[in-house]
Amino acid sequence: MSYIERFVGKADLKIEILSGLTVAIALVPEAVAFAFVAGVSPLVGLYAAFMVCLITSIFGGRPGMISGATGALAVVMVSLVANHGVQYLFASVILMGIIQVILGGLKLGKFIRLVPEPVIYGFVNGLAIVIFMAQFGQFKIPSPSGNGLEWISGSPLYLMIALIVVTMAIIHFFPKITKAIPSSLVGIVIVSAIVIFFNLPTKSVGDLASIKGGLPIFQIPNIAFNFETLKIILPYSLIMAGVGLIESLLTLSLIDEITETKGHANKECIAQGAANIVTGFFGGMGGCAMIGQSIINISSGARARLSGIVAGSFLLFFILFGSSLIGKIPVAALVGVMFMVCYGTFEWTSFKVLTKIPRADAFVLILVSVLTVVFDLAIAVIAGVIASALVFAWDSATRIKAKIYVDDQGLKHYEIFGPLFFGSTANFQEIFDLSNDPNKIIIDFKESRIVDHSGIEAINKITKRYSKVHKLVCLKHLSPDCIKLLNSADSMVAVNYYEDPL
Repeated sequence: MSYIERFVGKADLKIEILSGLTVAIALVPEAVAFAFVAGVSPLVGLYAAFMVCLITSIFGGRPGMISGATGALAVVMVSLVANHGVQYLFASVILMGIIQVILGGLKLGKFIRLVPEPVIYGFVNGLAIVIFMAQFGQFKIPSPSGNGLEWISGSPLYLMIALIVVTMAIIHFFPKITKAIPSSLVGIVIVSAIVIFFNLPTKSVGDLASIKGGLPIFQIPNIAFNFETLKIILPYSLIMAGVGLIESLLTLSLIDEITETKGHANKECIAQGAANIVTGFFGGMGGCAMIGQSIINISSGARARLSGIVAGSFLLFFILFGSSLIGKIPVAALVGVMFMVCYGTFEWTSFKVLTKIPRADAFVLILVSVLTVVFDLAIAVIAGVIASALVFAWDSATRIKAKIYVDDQGLKHYEIFGPLFFGSTANFQEIFDLSNDPNKIIIDFKESRIVDHSGIEAINKITKRYSKVHKLVCLKHLSPDCIKLLNSADSMVAVNYYEDPL
């Protein structure tokens, strides 16, 4: 594969470039807004967006996925910046990157497969709601009294709503005319042209903050390199590393599903970690995958690495040379784009399946959606996985059953169905009739497995109970892995094996 084919593949070169331009424009207000959330300069957010986007696009595990400064990470950074300053933030971002590289090197990215489908649905729906709600911050302007922000009203509000509706209409209908140009870019260009030509008084990107700056400069964080500093930054780095990887790997799974292709989770972990290390040394706030911008990119037709490279490159161009041009873009156009992203991201089919899937899965889906909105992505996904695991454990525990019969030789057989593990040991113990059983019983594991230490302990307890009344317990049809598990614990349980007589 040639150097060019690596980044373009079989994709349409024009689509990749135009998609990258659209994403770059959409990245600007997001990066500025998240920088404000974290309490740092807008350029710190823009530098992170440019570097993380570029590096992960070149080396990451999911072509077409866009990364940059995100709100999920910004929320974690707030107290660190407020209490210790921006230099500690840069150090924590570097450490976050190192942790992510280590996790990717240990191939732990594969554990994203353990995230159940209801959790992914909940993640997508919750994030769509979060992105939607975040856009309402653009309906605020500085108060004339200088005391914070106030909601716009009257003619400015009606004008902004009209421009948002026009943008959304263009994005929806333009693909019916042609798909040669990304409809999101067309919407931004047309609405911007209307605002500039008619000199309409509406909020623009330039009203948010100046994005003009120079090239980022390499600098080692100006902090004391000692154990006390490590104690300060390590908790933040661990949380940011986890949040970043969860959001990125779930976004990767979503893009896999949309494009019907397969990304590489461990490769993405390493690339994201490397990007954050570089970002920390060059004055950026770090980042991870962005589901909104990724959906914009994929919806525009981009499928290769080139679109992300173009997005990162254009973002740097805006910082160096194009700040005045980008500053004229009306915020309403970008809000309209993001509203369409929310509409396309939300799993509307989840409403239909809620009444058809098990109630436990429906509960998990709703739980993750709500927690994503109320708290953050990491808490929501972890809670969803734990809830799903508990539901599975309970379901498996209640499924352990036994078929009981006495054969011609007078031996009593207990044919066990279902896994024997920590959750099912109590039900397992209740199956046996110690006082009425004959002197020898057979426990048949043909349709069961001993899964863990609790299962071994359950066998031990039942063996001892029968032994006290001088009765023998024999185990039948144990799988090789179960025999190995029991033999490794032979000091704890006396195992008797039973073979069918010839």
